[in-house]
Amino acid sequence: MAGKPKKARPKKEEPARTGPAFWLFKTEAEEHSWDMQKARGKKGEPWTGVRNFVARNNMKAMQLGDLGFFYHTGDDKEVVGIVEVCALAHPDVSDDTGIWKCVDVRAVCDVPKPVKLSAVKANPKLADMALVRTARLSVQPVRPEEWAEVCRMGGLDPKSIRA
Repeated sequence: MAGKPKKARPKKEEPARTGPAFWLFKTEAEEHSWDMQKARGKKGEPWTGVRNFVARNNMKAMQLGDLGFFYHTGDDKEVVGIVEVCALAHPDVSDDTGIWKCVDVRAVCDVPKPVKLSAVKANPKLADMALVRTARLSVQPVRPEEWAEVCRMGGLDPKSIRA
């Protein structure tokens, strides 16, 4: 005997965003440096080569106008610039499987005083930042209060950053 048909659960609606979300994009300076990113101009550059499902899902969640820290890994380990998402998630041309996505980002401004990873780790206000907790993740979310603090540390007023 068949039971009652199951009622569909209402979909949980996410709150509407009131402004940009914030992210951190990691790259090896030897592979793709901040200077190379700036040279791409308004067209920007696809953020290709990400092969981690969490990082891919972060990019799929991005919206046009979202802002991100441009972070050099390797020897530098520092936030050196601000980028803006200028194209939504699309297939990564460096992927033959069709699984991986990327967004395009363009340079917005330099960080006047690059913010070293050691300074981030030493700041108690940033103890829960993904950069500290999940250091290997190449594309990470940044909470608004973390964004403001890292901007402050780098000599930027977060309210004055315009794409």
